[in-house]
Amino acid sequence: MKSKVTLKEKVGTKIIYAVLLVCYYWMWARRDWHEYYMTIQYAVCGFTILFFAIQADRIRKYSKEEKDELAIRNLWRTDAVSLKIMIAASVGIAFACAVAFIDGRMAGYALVGMVLMVTVLRFIIFCVMDSKGI
Repeated sequence: MKSKVTLKEKVGTKIIYAVLLVCYYWMWARRDWHEYYMTIQYAVCGFTILFFAIQADRIRKYSKEEKDELAIRNLWRTDAVSLKIMIAASVGIAFACAVAFIDGRMAGYALVGMVLMVTVLRFIIFCVMDSKGI
């Protein structure tokens, strides 16, 4: 590929990292077993290795390219908003654990789900801010 690596692409690929985190947590925290689970595990592991290899090349290309200063500032603003959302969600999950609404395994699912949700929101917010040139 000869295309430039954009900051939007780098932010968007973080969603795939979050989905992989959810998949691996599911593999570690499940309590049942079916025969097709091994196939799912091998597919996720193979995809992870392939994705990391492709990402290593894309990150290497991005480090050699000229940076968009406005996009970087928008990413900083987006990260600040995402951090506030993540703190609020973490406090909510901690409160639910403290008053025994959810157990430890469900708290783990809530945490990895929160990471996935914040990653998707971060990408959406960044795309909106970047398209408007704020």
